[in-house]
Amino acid sequence: MRDLLTLEIGAVAHGGHCVARHEGRVVFVRHALPGEVVRARLTEAGDDARLWRADAVEVVEASPDRVPSVWSDAGPGGVGGGELAHVALPAQRRWKHEVLAEAFLRFADREFPGSVEAAPGDDERGGLGYRTRVTAIAGPEGRAAMHVHRSRAVKELGSLPIAAPELERLVLETRFSGGSHIVGVAPGGEEPRLVVDGVPWRGGRPDRRDNAPRRVRETVTTAQGEWTYQVDVEGFWQVHREAPGVLVDAVLRGVGDAATVLDLYAGAGLFTVALASTGRVVTSVEADARASRDARRNAHAVPDTRIVHGDTRAFLESAAVEPGRATPDAIVLDPPRSGAGGRTVDALAAVGAPRIVYVACDPVALARDTALLAAHGYALEGAQGYDLFPMTHHVETVATFIR
Repeated sequence: MRDLLTLEIGAVAHGGHCVARHEGRVVFVRHALPGEVVRARLTEAGDDARLWRADAVEVVEASPDRVPSVWSDAGPGGVGGGELAHVALPAQRRWKHEVLAEAFLRFADREFPGSVEAAPGDDERGGLGYRTRVTAIAGPEGRAAMHVHRSRAVKELGSLPIAAPELERLVLETRFSGGSHIVGVAPGGEEPRLVVDGVPWRGGRPDRRDNAPRRVRETVTTAQGEWTYQVDVEGFWQVHREAPGVLVDAVLRGVGDAATVLDLYAGAGLFTVALASTGRVVTSVEADARASRDARRNAHAVPDTRIVHGDTRAFLESAAVEPGRATPDAIVLDPPRSGAGGRTVDALAAVGAPRIVYVACDPVALARDTALLAAHGYALEGAQGYDLFPMTHHVETVATFIR
């Protein structure tokens, strides 16, 4: 077996790589583009392996969609999180649409009905400077680093161009103890913050005050309203600066004139607050205790909201059998990357809402759940992809189902 192979690159595949073949074996190749001929270094291989993995290290015949990488640290042998940094932005969106289309054909036996849209401002910024949340690990010399893709090794960062510029400067210019876990946050309208090994930092060192701030304020503005949230500095919030507004707008359109809504996997209440503020009665369900506390605070002044800290499936199963419980007009769900899955979809269907709005961060999980929902009589009314993670293979999708 040779470490370097000359490969003709085929179609894109879910996960940020393209498919090639070598002597009948499938090879997943990163840092390549369909139609290219590349020299690729094997990174995972074995005579009994079902497939091999490789990084393209030399381009013999380039695709017209190839551009100079905007993040060299994420190139071959580098860190994860920038696997499409060598792809022109329009081609990145075509890539993601192809992944969605292939997933829907394979797992839902139907075409994907939407496109993949850019977030506001991304074309002007070249798809850079959008992340308001980053995580890193301190290298041996105390500089911010990230793990090499599919490796325990760490690589110090020379740049972090997908991060908001003020956050990039703070993370790269601060020195830490080796091995520290670093969380950087750039909330809208506030100075960026660091939390290191769970401790807030201030002025380049731990903030030991008893009242050291652990919350940040975020404002979401759409054509349908403006809402303010407070979120734990380490809590979940959409990482793209425009993502909360994009997704809230899509969800509000998806629920239509529904008067009662279940908001499942509700996090800090991003959709709960917007839905209730626009005249709906909303029940929010979230299993994570910190996020549920955030949701309770964010919704405390909003009428007609009920915040439930608990498991989504257990809540649905209890709601389906509780005597006298009214059927909601719509259900909104934003499940983890693995999707809702069979048992949760069964429980969703038993509740019987006539409309479901599904926010998905994984194309395959969404396609699988689309097939499961179809088996319960839920038809896919529409779906739209949003490129909220430029330079990566990730794509967010909002899908609407009617019964």
